[in-house]
Amino acid sequence: MAKKQKPQLVEDVSPMMERIVQTLESLRNPEAVAGMARYGINPERTYGVSIPNLRKIARESGRNHLLAQMLWDSGIHEAKILASMTAVIGELSEEQMESWVKDFDSWDVCDQCCNNLFRKAAAAHRKAVEWSSRNEEFVKRAGFTLMACLSVHDKAASDDVFLQYLPVIERESSDARNYVKKAVNWALRQIGKRNSALNRAAIEAAEQIKQMGSKSAKWIAANALRELTSEAVRKRLVTVTH
Repeated sequence: MAKKQKPQLVEDVSPMMERIVQTLESLRNPEAVAGMARYGINPERTYGVSIPNLRKIARESGRNHLLAQMLWDSGIHEAKILASMTAVIGELSEEQMESWVKDFDSWDVCDQCCNNLFRKAAAAHRKAVEWSSRNEEFVKRAGFTLMACLSVHDKAASDDVFLQYLPVIERESSDARNYVKKAVNWALRQIGKRNSALNRAAIEAAEQIKQMGSKSAKWIAANALRELTSEAVRKRLVTVTH
């Protein structure tokens, strides 16, 4: 009979947490922080550590859910991204997803967390729909980022799952907030690149969005149609179909 694993204690994980924070501080890059700020990333408690360096730290640390929670609670920008790389999906609860999504204050933390972690959760598709109807900018972005990530990575999901997203995308296309409209556009494009049937459905949705009249809707539709009707996408979809 297998031995029951002893639960980890904060005092057991604290030394690792301290080493990671020290490593982040040693990699601090003020010039990178300034560059990130120009791209709309919140510079508060940000060290400017690159994603490749964060992935290296995550590989060395391994999966550890208590460590991930401690990293998140530190409030350090890069530590939050690391948390999404070190968390254990089997220990991620919906309550924790809700707690973390409320803390999103930058598009990169939102996107990294959705792509590295949230998309793997059993509740991912449901949360995508739920969060898309929320008013907070980065929570709403998380909903559409999840749709985009799931379109790429959830190979087992049926077309019906993604078809249900299209009316949601149409509904939110009038949201003029930059980080929302870009995520809405991203979700629409990724759905339309999944296969030929969804490509046709996404193009039809984009045509509907174009008629809505708002500046953001017109941008979303024009940008999506440009890619979804391109020769490159059409050729790739033929290859996928055959």
